[in-house]
Parts: sequence; structure tokens; C-alpha cells
Amino acid sequence: QLQLVESGGGLVQPGGSLRLSCAASGSLFNTYPMGWYRQAPGEQRELVASIGSSRPLSYADSVKGRVTISRDGAKNTVYLQMDSLMPEDAAVYLCYLSMGTQVFWGRGTQVTVSS
Repeated sequence: QLQLVESGGGLVQPGGSLRLSCAASGSLFNTYPMGWYRQAPGEQRELVASIGSSRPLSYADSVKGRVTISRDGAKNTVYLQMDSLMPEDAAVYLCYLSMGTQVFWGRGTQVTVSS
């Protein structure tokens, strides 16, 4: 069973940076698109960024220029580098992996942006 484990969340001041990591088990990691969603209390889940086997596929307009998604096949890990963080970026960030009709999710990591 494929498992995704996120890490790297925490409390950061406005303008600060965080790098989230999503470690995947399984040997087919590099084959499938992956990405990050976020969900704040009372809000809909929002796609933050996605990445294919070798390059980013999409970024939400709200994070363009501030966020970079990348993946390391050797480590089976996807990263989300977030800079110039704003209070509205606060949410639970969830990693996903898409195998067509089947989507796997991590449990999420909390990002809090506050002074």
C-alpha cells in the first residue's frame, strides 16, 4: 500500500519561508503526478502546486512566484518551497499522488503564519 508522509510544517512569521516534504513509499513513485493541496478552516481544498515526472505542471495563482515544487526521485520525495509567506497561506497542506482514477493522500502538515 502506497503511503505518503508529509513534514516540514510549523509556525513562521509573515515574510518567512518553509519547505514542506512528502516522502512516498513504493517503487512507482516517479511515474505518477504528485502535488500539494491546502485546506484552511471553513475553506474549500485548494490545489497549490502539482508536478509531473520531471517538471512542475501547475501553480495556484495565489502562490505563483512564491512557491516552487520539485521532486527527488532518488529520495522518493516531493518538496514544496514556500517563500514570502502570508497569513492567508496558513492551512493544512496535504500531499497527493494520482494514479489516474486512484488518488493517495497524506495526512497533512500544519502551516501557521503569524507574528
